[in-house]
Amino acid sequence: MSSNINSVFYAESYHPIQAGSIDGTDILPHDNAVYRALLCSNAALYDPTGDPKIIGDPYCTVFVGRLSHLTTEPTLHKAMSKYGRVKNLRLVRHIVTGASRRFAFVEFETEREMRRAYQDAHHAIIDDAEIIVDYNRQRLMPGWIPRRLGGGLGGRKESGQLRFGGRERPFRAPLQPIPYEDLKKLGITPPPEGRYMSRFQVPSPPRKPRKLVEKEEYSYKRSSVDREELSQRSSSMERDEHRRTVGRKQGSRKRSYVEEESQYGKSSEDRPECSPNTTSIETDHNYKSTLDREEHYHSRSNAEGGEISRKRSSRYKEERPSKRHRHYSRSNH
Repeated sequence: MSSNINSVFYAESYHPIQAGSIDGTDILPHDNAVYRALLCSNAALYDPTGDPKIIGDPYCTVFVGRLSHLTTEPTLHKAMSKYGRVKNLRLVRHIVTGASRRFAFVEFETEREMRRAYQDAHHAIIDDAEIIVDYNRQRLMPGWIPRRLGGGLGGRKESGQLRFGGRERPFRAPLQPIPYEDLKKLGITPPPEGRYMSRFQVPSPPRKPRKLVEKEEYSYKRSSVDREELSQRSSSMERDEHRRTVGRKQGSRKRSYVEEESQYGKSSEDRPECSPNTTSIETDHNYKSTLDREEHYHSRSNAEGGEISRKRSSRYKEERPSKRHRHYSRSNH
């Protein structure tokens, strides 16, 4: 016990009488608020999950207290965004007046970002007010009773409603042996002996159970597989759409070629046969064959025209001297 004189320890579960004790060894409530919280705890009058405004993952949520009454949601969002990506934020307000109750719940995207804010944002300054940051005890600490029912932890008052066991005001090392028998008779959970820490150490918030982590990893893998399947499906649809567009372009090319042939008076026998099942390779072959046929006809017509012109010129040369001879004979007679 002497080695732990300068140490502190924290409670894993909440009990009003233990929270009202400076060292966790009291067996009777020291004020009426603790007694009221004890009645609520024994009668199970408080349901921590009964608030309909509670949303998000408690393992990624921090409690922010002692805010300035001037602090608004955008200001708090900007201040807490320094420590991670803020997913949800709820500044608790009065149900009638709408004024700020000076505390809020901030949910981050990941548990790592929540722990960073839990460690670094504690005692930060927002709107000239020094804030405190704690984990979401309402949903993660067994037996929790809020301050409005006589429970809670911490507080600024040094007299009256004192609460211990939290981050801001932890239990002090007991100066006398813990009366386990008396606590057992009264049904009070004994203090977490063996979890002593130095005053300079930061208590770690509860970690997410392994089952939940495995479930989230499975859901993440499943979602990644679904995303891959969706991407493959979309890529196949894009390929099919590309093929359809190429087919439409080829069909329009065929129609334009047929229209050109009809304009130039091509007969139906010279047109390439284009059936619906004709492939692009066959279409190109037919198109090339028609071009070759046109070039052959053109060259043939040119050759025939040249031969006819040569015949005419040779015949003209043969007839010309005979005409001259006739003309000369007539002139002499």
